[in-house]
Amino acid sequence: MTMKISGGSMFSCHSPIVLLRSAVKPLFPCAATLHAPYSAIFARAKIKAEYNKYGGPTPKKDFVQEWIYKNDNVIRSSPIYVGCFSLAAVLLNRTLSGISPIADASSSQSRADVLTLALAVTIVLTGLVWISIRPKYSSPVKLQGVECKRVEVTLPLKATAELYWVWESLANITCCQALVIVYKSSCILQVGVASESATVQGEAVSVDAPKLVQGSLCQGIWSSGKQNYMANLAIYPGRFELSFLPQNTQAVILQPLGVEGVMIVAGDRIRGFSQSDQGWISLIGDKLDATLSKIYSEMYFSEEKTNNLLQVD
Repeated sequence: MTMKISGGSMFSCHSPIVLLRSAVKPLFPCAATLHAPYSAIFARAKIKAEYNKYGGPTPKKDFVQEWIYKNDNVIRSSPIYVGCFSLAAVLLNRTLSGISPIADASSSQSRADVLTLALAVTIVLTGLVWISIRPKYSSPVKLQGVECKRVEVTLPLKATAELYWVWESLANITCCQALVIVYKSSCILQVGVASESATVQGEAVSVDAPKLVQGSLCQGIWSSGKQNYMANLAIYPGRFELSFLPQNTQAVILQPLGVEGVMIVAGDRIRGFSQSDQGWISLIGDKLDATLSKIYSEMYFSEEKTNNLLQVD
């Protein structure tokens, strides 16, 4: 399948980056005069160059938390070993000290031994509780869909680079497998795994932005101004509004971008987004909202100025 950019050039939708809004002015004017493959390659090269120059913050993994997650069984059973070792140490000390367990029961050493034994038993019981009560961890699943990379063609290069920085950050640090950003009733980014079209094999389902923003999910986060975390998407009725996501999407975060945008982050694990992930996504949303509001206001005033000049001419 191909899309047409104003100026008559064509390029394949199966290329790594698909530019949305075929009827608008191309982001790279000289690319419109090139042949189809060269136009797409030129666009990708320019976006990649801007992305490399983008100086956004880089998230870092919590290696301590990751190590604890991987060694959960050892950590949960460690109080039992510590408690048993403490009990053995107290009994050995009592035996080797030569103090009679009956005659000197009221001595300070005996009272200290009793307290130590009580603490050791408490530690052992804590370990038994940790082993018996375990949180249910869900394994990641492979989302059923097609790979998709679509970006709004009218955005400046710096804005496009920031959008892809958002995607790279979330994909590398969290369980995010798909990202959709809608702003001012227009889908400006759709990247990751998307639901496959029923009519065209291998084609991703496009985001119906006007219908999405009128739904209960977007209206709910805009009215509250807070993030909506659906830890288990399958039990939420609102999942039918997200038909562009794979059917087996496990978890979704809807982050408001002001009152005119939404960032949809889809994960491959139930309860896969931790509290730190949610906080990071919230900070990204605030930064992205500031960037997009500034860009769209500049585009509006630029268009208004052009219209005034045309009226004068």
